[in-house]
Amino acid sequence: MAQRSPKTTPAPAVAANAEPPRVGETLAALRQAQALSLDALSRKAGVSKSMLSQIERAQANPTVAVVWRLANALGVPLGDLLGTAPPPAEPAITVVPAHATPSLRNPDGACELRILGPIELAGQFEWYALSLQAGGALESQAHEAGTREHLTVLTGAVEVVSGDERQRLKPGETARYAVDRPHAIRNLGKGEATAWLVVVHAG
Repeated sequence: MAQRSPKTTPAPAVAANAEPPRVGETLAALRQAQALSLDALSRKAGVSKSMLSQIERAQANPTVAVVWRLANALGVPLGDLLGTAPPPAEPAITVVPAHATPSLRNPDGACELRILGPIELAGQFEWYALSLQAGGALESQAHEAGTREHLTVLTGAVEVVSGDERQRLKPGETARYAVDRPHAIRNLGKGEATAWLVVVHAG
């Protein structure tokens, strides 16, 4: 009597053009939707900041264990990170925590610019919180033709320089001036000066 070969179940076919889940893109979108910095998510998930950065830039493939940690830290189902669920809707209100607001400092530490505008508007419309210590200055080269700055002084005595012109400002005053020439903002007082700075680039 002839023996029959055991029945085998064929493996499911995989499309030739199938791509792995884009975990990095989804992770970055979820993290930004929750206004989490890489540091904050690193602490919540127990995954190193360097590993998170590599995952988001598609330079590393996370293990299932790492994806599970990230999903728990973000409070989303595992499938959301693997791309099996639709991305979350853009929230009506996005809050950026104070510790996640980027800032720029002069080497001497006498000038700090906190970047309040979103990165996607850079080069079009930018706004900053400016702090100048006594004797501190923000000095800049010329921007593209037609660009203007709008400076509102909150505290202290500030001088604005645009080319060969200069103007002293008191708290509550606003200066609007061309910055397609060398320009500067200087603290003339003995204490800290603070201001809002808006840059409108030529369209």
